[in-house]
Amino acid sequence: MSPSSYFPPDYTGHPLLDVGLATLTAFAGKNRPTELVKEDLIHMAEYIRENYIVDPLKSFLNVAFPNSGFTNPAFEKQPEKRRKYANIISEAITAPVGEERDPFTGHPATTLPLNPEGDLLPGRAYRQHIPLLTGVDVINFYPYGEAGIPISGINLLAFQALPLGCAKVSGRLLAVHSDDPDLLLYFARTFLKANLQGVTLARVTGDKKLPDTSPYQARTVLIEHLLKAEQELTRYRRDNESPPPTLTGYYFTNSGQGVDLQIFPLPLEVSGFLRTVMHNPTLKNDWEALARRGWQLTRSESEVARYNRLYEDLFNLPESASFFIRVYFLRKPPRLTAKRDKQDPIQTYDTRREVDLVSWRLTQRFLKEVMLMEESRIQAIRALGDALAQYIFERNDRGVFNGFWMARNYTELRAVLIRASTAEVRAGRKPLITLDQFLSIFEQSEGIPNADWRLGRDLVLIRLLEQLYQKGWLQAHAEELPEVPAEEESM
Repeated sequence: MSPSSYFPPDYTGHPLLDVGLATLTAFAGKNRPTELVKEDLIHMAEYIRENYIVDPLKSFLNVAFPNSGFTNPAFEKQPEKRRKYANIISEAITAPVGEERDPFTGHPATTLPLNPEGDLLPGRAYRQHIPLLTGVDVINFYPYGEAGIPISGINLLAFQALPLGCAKVSGRLLAVHSDDPDLLLYFARTFLKANLQGVTLARVTGDKKLPDTSPYQARTVLIEHLLKAEQELTRYRRDNESPPPTLTGYYFTNSGQGVDLQIFPLPLEVSGFLRTVMHNPTLKNDWEALARRGWQLTRSESEVARYNRLYEDLFNLPESASFFIRVYFLRKPPRLTAKRDKQDPIQTYDTRREVDLVSWRLTQRFLKEVMLMEESRIQAIRALGDALAQYIFERNDRGVFNGFWMARNYTELRAVLIRASTAEVRAGRKPLITLDQFLSIFEQSEGIPNADWRLGRDLVLIRLLEQLYQKGWLQAHAEELPEVPAEEESM
């Protein structure tokens, strides 16, 4: 064995370890793990030694470290063993190291047996030390048929800090990882602050349980804080044109009653879109208006909404882009099904009543950044929307408006456009749409045949409705507009 050496930590790419390192960094008030000094780690180790062995953190840690020395119910009558375990965990950062290497960083592993009895292999970590590993006697997935993995003192401490840097959501942990170190630290720092405040509150009220970080579902929590992070981080970022960050939520429990892990990756196209939106005041206002109508419907004023449907559906993009556009940008509800949540807000959407929420500029940005649509197609859609709006406004042609809006199939849609274009030609003007524009909007996308004519129709409608609303035509004919039938939901 050789004496312990200090290796400045840095992010590794392992999501749970990185969140733990970010938590150590936030606890020390630093900006990067590489700025941590040994005294910072000792400070965290002292906090763990004193606070992990008592409630509310002792009960909270069951979700992360079941049957560890912190949570083992057998130690309720043997508090000296619980304290001994806390001492072992906190002393690992200064203990001697051996020949084995920590697979996360390649640094030497500690030589301490990580249990009060001292009968575990020195420096080996198991499920009670690192969430989602297997138990002490399970050799599956380990090399050489030896259970557990060697762990350095710093990484062991980071894993112990991990729960404090996670959101507690419905009894589980939500760890948020990003390749953007500022964003990674923001989430860890935000959740750490909430958890430390929760500890203080629980002790004041005598509660043995740590309160949830948020009343919302995990994906809603992630998006809610991402939007706040983008507003805060933009204040000191030098370059807001940097590539969009990766962002992944790991929603897990390591409980002995059932281990489970759900992974919520946010597509890069979506994180880039949200960054653009939050940095543009006009787009931000349009987006926030949609978000306010995305919250779960509540049965009473005292009931708290559990999710924001708009936020939740961001994780289904870009595959469900057509559905997303139709529901959120066009405000058209899907057809009700027996399985639908009766408190789902999108059931109440109505294009006629919410036309003021229809925004072409927000839709256009979505087309560019999420759907990666070619600029020529976007401009063709816009041009047709403008031409139709001008035609309907000047001629007060409710038949063309209703026909385009209510078209049940491709044939009906095409007939409406042919009728309006023919009328324009007879009046000595150019047709509303050319063949190339028609093909670009309704029959092909980026040169690939497109069977979803409804997407083209919905996008033209968004521009058409916005223009007619600005001209006052929609308001003047509000009572005459037909109700659009809901369409099957496609996710």
